[in-house]
Amino acid sequence: MSGKPHSKKILVPPQPYNFIFILYGVLLTGFFILRLGLTFSMWKEIPHGFTALTYIFVKGLAYDSAFLFPALLLPALPLIFKSRPLTRKKWFRFLYEGLLFASLVMFFFILAAEILFWQEFGTRFNFIAVDYLVYRREVTQNIYESYSMFLVFLYLLSTSLPSFIFLRCRLAACLEKIPKNKNNISYLFLHGVLALLLPLILSTQNLSGSNNNYVNELSVNGPYQFITAFRLNILDYEKFYALGDPQNLSNLLKKQLHVNSATSELFDIHREITAAGSPQRLNVFLITVESLSAQYLTRFRSPDVPRLTPFLDQLIPEGLFFSNLFATGTRTTRGLEAITLSIPPTPGRALVKRPDCGPFFSLGQVLRQQGYDTAFLYGGRGFFDNMNTFFSRNGYRIIDEGNFLTEEIQFKNAWGVCDEDLYAKAIREADTVAAKGKPFFFHLMTTSNHRPYTYPKGKINIPSGSSREGAVRYTDYALEQLFLEARSHAWFDDTLFIIVADHCAGSAGKVGLPIARYHIPMLFYSPKHLASDEFANTASQIDLAPTLLGLLSFNYKSHFFGENLLAADYHPRALVGNYQKLGLYCDDQLILLEPRQGIKKIHHPWESEQIETSSPEDPLVQIAQAYYQGADYIIRHKLNQPRSAQHVAKARPHQPKLGIKEAKKNLLIQAILQHQSKAGCFAKIF
Repeated sequence: MSGKPHSKKILVPPQPYNFIFILYGVLLTGFFILRLGLTFSMWKEIPHGFTALTYIFVKGLAYDSAFLFPALLLPALPLIFKSRPLTRKKWFRFLYEGLLFASLVMFFFILAAEILFWQEFGTRFNFIAVDYLVYRREVTQNIYESYSMFLVFLYLLSTSLPSFIFLRCRLAACLEKIPKNKNNISYLFLHGVLALLLPLILSTQNLSGSNNNYVNELSVNGPYQFITAFRLNILDYEKFYALGDPQNLSNLLKKQLHVNSATSELFDIHREITAAGSPQRLNVFLITVESLSAQYLTRFRSPDVPRLTPFLDQLIPEGLFFSNLFATGTRTTRGLEAITLSIPPTPGRALVKRPDCGPFFSLGQVLRQQGYDTAFLYGGRGFFDNMNTFFSRNGYRIIDEGNFLTEEIQFKNAWGVCDEDLYAKAIREADTVAAKGKPFFFHLMTTSNHRPYTYPKGKINIPSGSSREGAVRYTDYALEQLFLEARSHAWFDDTLFIIVADHCAGSAGKVGLPIARYHIPMLFYSPKHLASDEFANTASQIDLAPTLLGLLSFNYKSHFFGENLLAADYHPRALVGNYQKLGLYCDDQLILLEPRQGIKKIHHPWESEQIETSSPEDPLVQIAQAYYQGADYIIRHKLNQPRSAQHVAKARPHQPKLGIKEAKKNLLIQAILQHQSKAGCFAKIF
């Protein structure tokens, strides 16, 4: 008889922890349903065995609990330490219930956001989600333009309200009980211990426990990963990655880059570049196209799918086409970093987004010294992703959405003006500079090939906002309009057009760095000065700047990691990465450098997904370490910064004028970047 009540006391915690336990169950069920749905959505991409599925859901339970235990401390505290008379006050109940309902709405909104984030990136929340949180206007407007607000409201109401009604009944029973301080303090202590220990234990585990990247992503918790990404926004390379002998790697890197200077300083790659011919002071239109994966071009697509790029298909045979080029990363900032600074991707956020974002040795700086008018033109608001600050510090004047007159905009969405409007603005700027007898280098960043995939109506036969394919088709159409208009201007014949993607439309895959998802096109076009040809060797985005300067036959002092692709001594290779994994693609092998000193290799990565552990003695591993350890050393010791920042001072007066609201926004972003940079030091605790 006495045993039954005792068992019940053990199995069912007393109030208020009975209510907290039920709340934990409701939230855990939500995470479980989300994980189950995402798992079924990726069923064709993951192994179906008992081991893999157990790994996903058991490890998932641990990560869900690691997020929920600390989160549930907050609603537990007022129930434990408040007396019964207070908990019976109407205002207390009203406040607690209001916060409970708001929290449930937020919880179910996060679940929906995770689904949308997974559809876009194939991962749980990461650095990208942290970045998006900073730019509230762009993100909220994008959601508003991409999805039906009625359906969003209906979903939130149909999930949050029943959950709230269920929990409210349990809360009422909880508030009727007088807390027994001794028992509840014990439960609170146990709760606190679990809230502290579980995240600490998981922080020591390898997130890549499976060779299938989707399995690893499905097993973690989105909000937990979001907090981790915010805290570890810059990974310390020397702490987390396998290191080689600095002197040996320095010598190897210098050999790769043909550095003949006598300096013995570690990773000092500065060298004199001497051109074979006389300088060609051609104007340059460098067009970085949003998310233009190589797979969208007809030559890389299946013949039975619709043609999306008829104009580019026609233009490619008339120019110098680089058919085996790879993006360095998965975000626009990473592509801009590679193109502008010619530097490999480093762990964490791109240099564009870091507080110390220049001045660096840059393509803009070299061309400015050659007498060019150098400008960065962006269809959106340049404070997004810290672009204005980065480019103004590195030798460019800025033209963004704020510089467009009302009559110059025929269409814009959450991300900025349409590509046609950007190109029209660039042509007007080119006319102005050319009239002064000065060559120009314009780096354009487009926005139309981005969700919500909207563009001016009546331009193409795919309705605006209907699909990514429509946005790609409009992107191609806008490029055609640019060339049609540019041909009628006097400067056209002496202008080199470069079309390159910033990154692919999606980078998720079964392996951490699916090489096919980094494949992008690049075209150099100047029929009066450049013969048509195809360059099929493996190449990287970081090679764009030295290749361009080589074609222009300029002599300059280089700190670039990239090489002139057209030089006889070029080493075919590509450098790819995400926020944590770093890769070298060379000789049909992909070397992976991972946190916690991991070194792995994939043979024939286009066909195979079999990952094996690799040795530090592998020559390709050493080349990969030379690039990435060298890049980290150079950034850490500021070896890629110019000796004089005078070119920056000249560039800054050309920044767009900001109103008070915009200026405050810029200051806020810089403060957040500074805070996140400092927060990164907490990684050392774990």
